[in-house]
Amino acid sequence: MTLPPSFFAKPITHRGLHDRARGIVENSRDAFEAAIAQGFGIECDLQLSADNEAMVFHDYDMARLTGQPGPIQQRDAATLAKTRLTDSANTIETLPAILDLVAGRVPLLIELKDQDGAMGPNIGQLETRTAAALKDYQGDVAVMSFNPHSTARMAELLPDVPRGIVTSSYDYADWPLPKDTCDRLRGIPDYKRTKANFISHQVDDLTRDRVAELKAQGSRILCWTVRSQAQADEALKVAENITFEGFLPA
Repeated sequence: MTLPPSFFAKPITHRGLHDRARGIVENSRDAFEAAIAQGFGIECDLQLSADNEAMVFHDYDMARLTGQPGPIQQRDAATLAKTRLTDSANTIETLPAILDLVAGRVPLLIELKDQDGAMGPNIGQLETRTAAALKDYQGDVAVMSFNPHSTARMAELLPDVPRGIVTSSYDYADWPLPKDTCDRLRGIPDYKRTKANFISHQVDDLTRDRVAELKAQGSRILCWTVRSQAQADEALKVAENITFEGFLPA
């Protein structure tokens, strides 16, 4: 199993084709519609609600995107579905609602955010709900997570859906994790164990030897997050596709 060809046909929008200045906010219905209109794939993020629904939302705290501080995990799905995104007419969506919206028109790359807080094994509810939502989805879709335990669980729940690990340089200054955890994850040691088919790697770290090693072994290589054409051109010397925002790639 590998990623379908559609994941390499055109660049993938990072949280949809968003532009907050125009009232199109990341991970929103309008951002996804904008991506679909131009034929771009969509990367989106999932967080868990208090009543175990998969919500399409990036941050752990709601303040930046809604103006309402506090963890998203402390509010139920019905409340979140009525919560307006700042500078937008849209509200927070559930994964099933976004699946209905996309409906196979473009490939969908879904990132499950780490719910453990330490990239550890305390996972399960988000993976279970995601798998239930995707069970009968007919479009091209893949799942991924920074937490390799989450990726491994998705391999068990949805063995026919491609899955990957989101990977990084794990610079200590950027990650609220113990240094030994960063050191371990930096080497991408769980690729085989998780039955991953691809990685999505930090764009300014693509020259890492481990990335080249995985590519030579047949891993598909995506990258995040590209913010200029010059950066895209450089990234595509290693990666097979980019996840982008803030510009329209050639």
